[in-house]
Amino acid sequence: MFQGTGSDVGKSLLVAGFCRAFALRGLRVKPFKPQNMSNNAAVTADGGEIGRAQALQARACFCAPSVHMNPVLLKPQSEIGSQIVVQGKIFGTAKARDYQALKPQMMAFVADSFARLRADADLVLVEGAGSPAEVNLRRGDIANMGFARAENVPVVLIGDIDRGGVIAQIVGTKAVLDPADADMVRGFLVNKFRGDASLFSDGMDLIAEKSGWPALGLIPFFASAARLPAEDAMALARRETSSGGKTIIAVPLLPRISNFDDFDPLKMEPDVRLVMVAPGEPLPVCDLVILPGSKATIADLAFFRVQGWDVDLSAHARRGGRILGICGGFQMLGKKIADPLGMEGASGEVEGLGLLDVETELTTDKVLRACAGVSTTEGAAFSGYEMHVGLTQGPDSARPMLTFSDGRGDGAQSPDGAIRACYVHGLFAHEELRRAMLRWIGAETSNLAYEAEVERTLDALADHLARHVDLDALLALAK
Repeated sequence: MFQGTGSDVGKSLLVAGFCRAFALRGLRVKPFKPQNMSNNAAVTADGGEIGRAQALQARACFCAPSVHMNPVLLKPQSEIGSQIVVQGKIFGTAKARDYQALKPQMMAFVADSFARLRADADLVLVEGAGSPAEVNLRRGDIANMGFARAENVPVVLIGDIDRGGVIAQIVGTKAVLDPADADMVRGFLVNKFRGDASLFSDGMDLIAEKSGWPALGLIPFFASAARLPAEDAMALARRETSSGGKTIIAVPLLPRISNFDDFDPLKMEPDVRLVMVAPGEPLPVCDLVILPGSKATIADLAFFRVQGWDVDLSAHARRGGRILGICGGFQMLGKKIADPLGMEGASGEVEGLGLLDVETELTTDKVLRACAGVSTTEGAAFSGYEMHVGLTQGPDSARPMLTFSDGRGDGAQSPDGAIRACYVHGLFAHEELRRAMLRWIGAETSNLAYEAEVERTLDALADHLARHVDLDALLALAK
């Protein structure tokens, strides 16, 4: 099990790399994360949803993603509450304090899923969540030491030298852990090192001396990590975007943005400059504004207005600028969003941005499915997935943006075609559709093969880890 000294230290990425490295040795490898908190989710082959990081890790293992790889997924809907997804299906919603009382119940699902994976694998690589040093949350824990102790899984602790203070990160974690929890740790890794590794050899020795845990590797910064999907939205504002292109695409950073890896392929396009617009900044003059998915559409629409982005978007539309809405962004572009059952909070309805003549009603049924078809206007092939609640209808939906393989339409377009929207995620990963969309906004296309690039990056990551970590020593730690 790989735990971290904090969030965003690289746990997800390293587990993906180790998954690929051990799978290339011919082992049947499966990834597992007992509890995840992320609005970046993926549809699984068995009809549920899990965190996007576990889907990437499954890909690294050359196996299909399963709901059992991430049995508990928390999808934040507010600052204090989340939707709870258990073994791929909606279990309910709870505020943070109330969820603590549910954890013992969740542990049964976690144990069940782990047993299923373990029975079908030579090696299961487990990812922790946050940090075991958050000892105030230790009681009832299912994400870190609570799971490790319950299932007797040895732990490797990961520290992040890039953020500074890595010696204190690791030694401090040892200092606050219960001795029985600390005994589960078999060694540590230091991640994201830049420069001459010999200059930190004393630091590695000091950590080992102070913690009593052996050093298992000093891992240099892996620059190509930006080519792989991020799990945590906190990384969005820091991750580099393409900057040399003349075609500007703007995406407002909503508080509960979901499935934000939709935009990763655009960052690799040479002619595109993708701008993730932070709160407090105006929408820039650009060629395309994309309204992304959201886990709480009505709340994020209110935030959108507070930022003044609705005024910016209207000005963009008056200039003839192109607009694309995806999932929650599709719902925002319509005239009205109704939530009669309180799916996202208090029941009621709000006025939409009014740029498409459609209305949305949020429902209890959640659509989770892979899909394929063509864009209605260009006939460009696409594949992707749906993950949403709500039914959107109106005159503009008579001009669907997409046509599924079974003949059904999805989405809507304005009469002049300058505004488009749909429910499908993952569109830009498909070369034919991405090129058609770039031509729609007057951008130059390239020969980028995104999925092949992800595979090359996973292979490169596995090679990177094999050079700097003793994989045989790691394998020897596994029960």
